Amino acid sequence: MARTSAEELLERLENGKAVAALLLLGDEPYLRDRCRAELIDKYVAEAARAWAVSRFSAQRGETQAALDQAQTLPMLSPRQVVFLEEAEAIEKLGEKNREETVEAIAGYLENPAPFTVLVLEASGLDQRMKVSKLLAGKALVVDVGASEDANQRIAVAVGLTTALAKEHGVEFEKGAAEDLAEFVSGDLMRLKTEVDKLATYAAERKRVRREDVAALVISEKTTTIWEVADLLATRQPKKALEFIERLLREGEEPPMMVGAMAWMYRKLIEASEIRGVTNGWQAARALGMSPQQADVALQSARKTSRERLLDGLKALREADDRLKSGAGDKRFVLEILVWQLSGGAAASAD
Repeated sequence: MARTSAEELLERLENGKAVAALLLLGDEPYLRDRCRAELIDKYVAEAARAWAVSRFSAQRGETQAALDQAQTLPMLSPRQVVFLEEAEAIEKLGEKNREETVEAIAGYLENPAPFTVLVLEASGLDQRMKVSKLLAGKALVVDVGASEDANQRIAVAVGLTTALAKEHGVEFEKGAAEDLAEFVSGDLMRLKTEVDKLATYAAERKRVRREDVAALVISEKTTTIWEVADLLATRQPKKALEFIERLLREGEEPPMMVGAMAWMYRKLIEASEIRGVTNGWQAARALGMSPQQADVALQSARKTSRERLLDGLKALREADDRLKSGAGDKRFVLEILVWQLSGGAAASAD
C-alpha cells in the first residue's frame, strides 16, 4: 500500500490541503501523537475540542459509533475530528461482522461528511484483507511506524532534533544532533524528552554542544538503564553493580545515571497504576514511551511493590542530593543506592 510520511502530512496540513479521511499506520508513538495533535490544531479551535474531538476504538466494537459521529454535525465548531483507534481489530471479527463493518466504512468513504476528518489508526494491517485494500484506495495512508532500517531511523531522528530545537529557540552545533540520535537509537519519544532537557540546560546560551549531549544523555547504543530495573526488581544487587561499573567505565557521570534511574522509577510507578493493559503497545501512550520500553516497564513494575518503588524514589533523591553536594565518594554513594534499591537487608540475605 502506498504511504505518505508523517512529515508530508504535516506539510500538507500547513499548506491548507483538505483531508477527509486518513489512516495512521504504524507503531511509533511519537509520530502518531504528533499527527493527532497537528490534525486537532488544524481543524478544531481549542475552545471547541471538548465537543468536536471524539475518540472511539474498534477493539471495543465502536466502529459504527465512530461512523455515526462522523456524520453528525459537531457542536460549536465548523469541523470535527473523529478518531477510530485499533482498526486492526476489524480484521479479527467473524466473517459476517467483518463484512458488514467493511461495508459500513466503504459507504461512509464514498460520501464523507464535509465537516468531519475521520482518522483511523492501526499498528499494522494485512494488505490481503478487504479493510486494508479499502483504506488504501479511499483514505490517505500515513506511515507512523519506525523503520526497520537503523540508518533511516537515525536520519528521521536527526531531522526531528533540528525541528524540536527550533521550537525551543535553540540550535544543535554540528554533530550534536547526530550524537543524540545515535544515543537514543532513533527512539523518537525519548528523543523529545532529551531535547527538552538539553534545551533547558543550554538556557541563555541557546546552543546545544556535543559535550552537553555526552554529559546529559545516557546512551542506549551501549546499554539501557532498563536493564537495571529488572536486576533491582529481582533483587540482584551484585549484577546491578556490575552494570553500573560498566557505565562508569564508559564515561557516564553518576549524577546523570541517578537522574535516569529516578526517571525510570517514576515511570515504574506510573506503570504500576495502569489498569486493563497487557502489553507495551497498549501502555506506550499513557507512559510516553516506546512500546518496547513500556513493555519492560510493565514487567518490572509487576515484580516490585508500590511501597518499594516509592522507597526507591526517596533513596534516589537522597543519593542525588549527596552527589550534588559532593558529600562522600561517588562510587560509594552508588553502591549504597543499589543496595537500598535491591531491598536492603532482604537482598543481602539472598
